[in-house]
Amino acid sequence: MPAVLEFEKPIMDIQEKIEELKKISLESGMDLNKEIETFEQQAEDYRKELYSNLKPSQKLQIARHPERPNFLDYVSHICEDFVELHGDREGMDDRAIIGGLAKIDGKPVMIIGTMKGKSTKENLEYNFGMPQPQGYRKALRLFKHASKFNIPIITLIDTPGAYPGISAEETNQGGAIAVNLMQMAKLEVPVIAIITGEGCSGGALGLAVADKVFLLEHAYYTVISPEGCASILWRDASKASEAADALKITAKDLMQFDIIDGEIAEPTGGAHTNYEEVSSNMKKTILDSIEELSKLSVKDLKEQRYQKFRKMGVFLG
Repeated sequence: MPAVLEFEKPIMDIQEKIEELKKISLESGMDLNKEIETFEQQAEDYRKELYSNLKPSQKLQIARHPERPNFLDYVSHICEDFVELHGDREGMDDRAIIGGLAKIDGKPVMIIGTMKGKSTKENLEYNFGMPQPQGYRKALRLFKHASKFNIPIITLIDTPGAYPGISAEETNQGGAIAVNLMQMAKLEVPVIAIITGEGCSGGALGLAVADKVFLLEHAYYTVISPEGCASILWRDASKASEAADALKITAKDLMQFDIIDGEIAEPTGGAHTNYEEVSSNMKKTILDSIEELSKLSVKDLKEQRYQKFRKMGVFLG
């Protein structure tokens, strides 16, 4: 059973009552089907109501759910014939960013993304989804390869941010991300980015300079984590919930500001409850976007991408 989030406990209480009634019915032979059906309908109605009116802080919890699908989960459900390509050609292979060639419904793509683990061992291998400079350099190598051979690029992003350690700063973390931003703007093939969980700061943006940027329904995209924002503004990380509201991190808010192009629906309860459904929704969005963008000339594609990011942050008055 998936881990229960704090705000989901009322649903779990109803579920426990249902299980208790089933047990009583089985042991005593009493017909409690009507009562069980009533509670099941109550749980379903409450669940739908709850997930259609989530606060940003609650979406934050879902985006960070330990059983949320990771990059390789999505690749296995969306792609065929995935071949991972390793290394930055400078002697390093950052496991926090994985990428390679694949096919989606027979169409060749270059798919690249940040990778998180689901256990302590896996998280150590993937550095908790926090890339180092060599990861961004590996991604850039794959971007250029795809552009050279006219292959659309898909990026799947779920990161709390680029690795903030001394080793990353010593090997030019800021420079690696900056080069990616510049070079992604120049790519001559369609680029589609999807924020699948956490999308924090330059660590996310280093893979998200794209023609189309989408957010999963319960993912978030922000210049700084709510905890980091609260620590700066109020010197109190416990006010992260207030910061999450103020930062406008959800798909609905980001679409209003033209930061993203759309929201991809998740199953009720979050992506971790049904990998197949969320992957199917993502696959449709990717294929539709590739079809739309492939109709543009290289010149129009690059100009449209440039204008998309150029207009962000413009004040109208």
